[in-house]
Amino acid sequence: MTRIITIANQKGGVGKTTTTVNIAAAMAQMGKTVLVIDMDPQGNATTALGIEHSEGTPGIYNVLMGEITLADVITLCPDVPQLFGIPATIDLAGAEVELVSTPNREHRLREEIEKLLRTAHFDYIFLDCPPSLGLLTLNGLVAAREVLLPIQCEYYALEGLSQLLKTVDMIKEHLNPQLYVTAIILTMYDGRTRLASQVADEVRNHFGARVLETIIPRNVRVSEAPSYGQTVLTYDPASSGADLVFTWFIPGLNHRFKPGANKFIF
Repeated sequence: MTRIITIANQKGGVGKTTTTVNIAAAMAQMGKTVLVIDMDPQGNATTALGIEHSEGTPGIYNVLMGEITLADVITLCPDVPQLFGIPATIDLAGAEVELVSTPNREHRLREEIEKLLRTAHFDYIFLDCPPSLGLLTLNGLVAAREVLLPIQCEYYALEGLSQLLKTVDMIKEHLNPQLYVTAIILTMYDGRTRLASQVADEVRNHFGARVLETIIPRNVRVSEAPSYGQTVLTYDPASSGADLVFTWFIPGLNHRFKPGANKFIF
């Protein structure tokens, strides 16, 4: 069964895209067939995967508008076998407005994924959402069964997390009863600052077992990799950032994640 996982947070700069592409690349290198769907008009996940997304390139915008299907725009990542992507272009910025008058607008992505999975197999589908709670993010949350919530270890991140969890609960109640929060991920941790430790402690105290034990620190190689159109796993496989990804996802091909658990179960 395909695991469909949305990575979401309405706050920008918390590590959503970095988390998405590196998890996806790690799973592909472990032998899984993985698809990343870039739902962000900025197209940063598309860039990190080394996939073309200049203006006019067919992508997820055209799929949501009903012009083509996901199968028409699936692109193989040049650096990682078994890792595929659906590009996002700047055209996607207009989708929020154009989808408003579309029937069943919250379910457009879900319908297209279901159509794709009738003829293609993926072990994982990761949905990288924009930093907002608009229709694009809503489509990502309705299409998925699981949601990962990366939050930056800074004070303002706490304020947005509660609102995001309320949104997830609302979607679960009205649109997608199967949705659950797989994990809250603490990112961009700087051990030199007291604030980062305080934020991490406060998040753990408030959300308990939903917070992953592993904290993602700031890492230069992880930050550099997207500018070369790569994930950290191909940009610098020997770096501490790459090592963390594989330590976090302990080598094993058939892992699963229990709802509410705080570590990966094999």
